[in-house]
Amino acid sequence: MNREWHRAHKIPEKATLEERIKWHVAHAKKCGCRPIPFKIQGEMKKRQGRG
Repeated sequence: MNREWHRAHKIPEKATLEERIKWHVAHAKKCGCRPIPFKIQGEMKKRQGRG
């Protein structure tokens, strides 16, 4: 776990879905101590189909 990254990048307490997606994508790149939750992955896949 990248403790420094976690200390510097706290997810907002009442984060919007957009904020959660951005946080989890950044987390996967910089730390990756756990996978992106299935709910977030599903929303990301839905959004990819919109382009």
